[in-house]
Parts: sequence; structure tokens; C-alpha cells
Amino acid sequence: MPSQDISGKVALVTGAARGIGQAIALRLAEDGASVAVVDLKKESCAETVSQIEKLGKKAIAIGADVSKRSEVYAAVEEATKELGGFDIMINNAGLAQIKPLLDVEEGDTDAILNVNINGVLWGMQAAAAKMKELGHGGKIINASSIAGHDGFPILGVYSATKFAVRSLTQTAAQEFAADGITVNAYCPGIVGTDMWVEIDKRFSEITGAAIGETFEKTVQGIALKRAQTPEDVANLVSFLASPDADYITGQSILTDGGMIYR
Repeated sequence: MPSQDISGKVALVTGAARGIGQAIALRLAEDGASVAVVDLKKESCAETVSQIEKLGKKAIAIGADVSKRSEVYAAVEEATKELGGFDIMINNAGLAQIKPLLDVEEGDTDAILNVNINGVLWGMQAAAAKMKELGHGGKIINASSIAGHDGFPILGVYSATKFAVRSLTQTAAQEFAADGITVNAYCPGIVGTDMWVEIDKRFSEITGAAIGETFEKTVQGIALKRAQTPEDVANLVSFLASPDADYITGQSILTDGGMIYR
């Protein structure tokens, strides 16, 4: 039996076609959940769904743009209908923006604010409404970041969105508590995913550093001296989704190998 048993629960994970979202979806399936795999394009979810089915668990693919409230509500409704319930919402989808504040122009913030902030808000709304409709509590777990605890140069707008996720998490935890719904966030550090490949590339363009230099220098600043894996993040989400975390709410927990200390 997995260390975090959520057998019979239904989870929805946004941004689950690859990277951290995929690792979370797989871990929740290993823990016993049926999983709705959500990403911008439904076809991109096929690999994650296939891996979950190989674990002997049920999964469905859903295409949805999390910046659009109606599509998030529709995804939750489809997950509930097809998987037979709704218990866990993982608002994982997000965008990065690597640009000095002086270079940010009108329009540059539209997409990142709509996905990183509005997408989390719509996800919390849709999940809480469905859980209340079904007459039971549940778990809402949001993606923040170490950049939601400390501001980082050239990641100013991204950091602002992740600080906003922490605020939304704290507020939702208080507003939803009476319905038995806990709301928490996970705050990864330097994860070896495609997003960090792009971050490293943009830092190279802006600062003149060699490709890979920013990533390696940042990893050397981690106490545990290694980059994080998507599975490291999924381990924390697994705990937060489990009954062991029933008395934890409103928290934004760092999982960064030792970079930011709170």
C-alpha cells in the first residue's frame, strides 16, 4: 500500500501533460486516485493517461485553457461525470516570464497573469463549488514557487504571480474551511524541466552567461547540491492530498532542497 493512500478519490491535475504536472498525476494514481489529466490540448495528455492506465488506475484526458473560467468549470464537471466523483484539485498549470522589469511592456503581462493567477482562482472556485455540491470536503492544492516567497531579478512578474498564489491560498483556506475543504500550495525550487531550460536560455540572452551556466550556478546554491526532480515535488503534493494533511490548510510549503528558509 502506498504511504499516502487516497484509494477511491478523484483528482484533477492541470498542466499534467509533462513535467511537474505529469509527475503529480502519476503519483496520485500510484496513491490510489482516479485522475483527470488536463492540459491546453487534449491530445498532449495521451502519454500521461497511458502511464496511469498501466498502473491499473482510471484516467481521462481533458483539453482546457485554465485562463478561461468556463473551461475550468467544464473540466471539473467532466471529471466528476466520467470518474464518478471529485475530491482533489491540483492547480498546477503555469507560465514563466524571464524579463527585467524595465523591459516589461504593455501586453506582456496578460498571458502570465491570466494563467498563473486567474487560472488558480478559477480552479479553486470550480473545485470548491463542486465539492460543496457533492456535500463533502476536499483538497485544493496550488502551484506557487520559491519565487512566491522571495522576489528574483529578471523574474519579477513571475514572482508577483506566485506571491499572488500564496495570498489566494491563504484566503481560500479561510473561506472554504467551514465546508471541510483545505487549501495549500507547494513551492518548488530549481526543477530540471523544460521550463528551466527556457529560463536558462533567456538568462543567457540577457546576461551573456553561457548556456547551462545559470542553471549550474543556481544548483550550487542549493544546500542538497542537486536540482529538484518533478517527483520530488509530487512527493509533497501526495502528502498534501492525503488524510495525513487533513489538519494543514492555508500553507505554502517550500520544497527546494534548501534555498529559501522560512
